[in-house]
Amino acid sequence: MPAPLRIQLTPKEDNTLFELSYASTIPKRTKQRVMALRLNAQGFSVRDIAEYLDWAEQTVRQTIQRWKEGGLIGLWEAPGRGKKACWSSEDWQAVEQWLLEERRYRQGQISQKLASERNIVLGQEQVRRVVHSTSPSYS
Repeated sequence: MPAPLRIQLTPKEDNTLFELSYASTIPKRTKQRVMALRLNAQGFSVRDIAEYLDWAEQTVRQTIQRWKEGGLIGLWEAPGRGKKACWSSEDWQAVEQWLLEERRYRQGQISQKLASERNIVLGQEQVRRVVHSTSPSYS
C-alpha cells in the first residue's frame, strides 16, 4: 500500500487556489486539480478524493506530485498535447483568397483544392470548422 500523500498549503497558496477554483477563464480540468489539492491539504485521503471527483487514485497522486514538483505551473496541461496542425497560416491565406474569388466554393471543393494544390488532406467538416471559426463573414 502506498504511503499517504499529504501537502501543506500556506494561507497564501490556499487563497490563490481558492481564487483559481472560481475563475471563469480557468479550464475545468485545472479547477478539478485545484479542488483535489485543497481537499488533500484539508486531510482527505487520496481514495476519498478519487471517489469524490470520480477519478482514479493514480490521477489524484499525479496531481499531488505535479503540485510538489511544479507548483501552480503543474496544474495546467503541458504544451504539445493533441494533434499537430497539418496546415500553416499561408495555407489559410490561400483559402481566404479562394473564398474572395467570384466563384463560390463548398467545403468539399475547398478540401479537394487543398489536397491537389497544397498537398494538405483535411476533411470537409474540418475545413468548415476552421473557415467558420476564423472568418465568420464567409458563413
